[in-house]
Amino acid sequence: MSEQRLQEAIDTLKSSGVRITPQRHAVLEYLLNAMTHPTADDIYKALESKFPNMSVATVYNNLRVFREIGLVRELTYGDSSSRFDCNTSDHYHIICESCGKIVDFHYPKLNEVEALAEQVTGFTVSHHRMEVYGTCSECKAKTAH
Repeated sequence: MSEQRLQEAIDTLKSSGVRITPQRHAVLEYLLNAMTHPTADDIYKALESKFPNMSVATVYNNLRVFREIGLVRELTYGDSSSRFDCNTSDHYHIICESCGKIVDFHYPKLNEVEALAEQVTGFTVSHHRMEVYGTCSECKAKTAH
């Protein structure tokens, strides 16, 4: 992760009037480094040795602030815990049905699909989300044995 991305995120927080506490900085840094779309619990477990007095509620509160400012996206899939993604550019996800791992992949935005949806339904489309499901290479390797 580039220091520049972290500094840009911190500048965004400051310009929104958000104080940069050590815990907030740590949660943000963890998210920017994470390629796994962590849950709030994942973040809490990863940081609890560094911040023994930090609660899960603190992590959730920071994630809510980051989401409201537009630094992270909250990904919700059915009943499972929300996962958080620092990549807020347009991209899609492929999800392993065995272990739940989520991986980003890029594909040209599906503008035609949005236009067709508007035309057919009369809705005004604000955005869309696409997920692809399958089995990751690690889980495939486990079942091959």
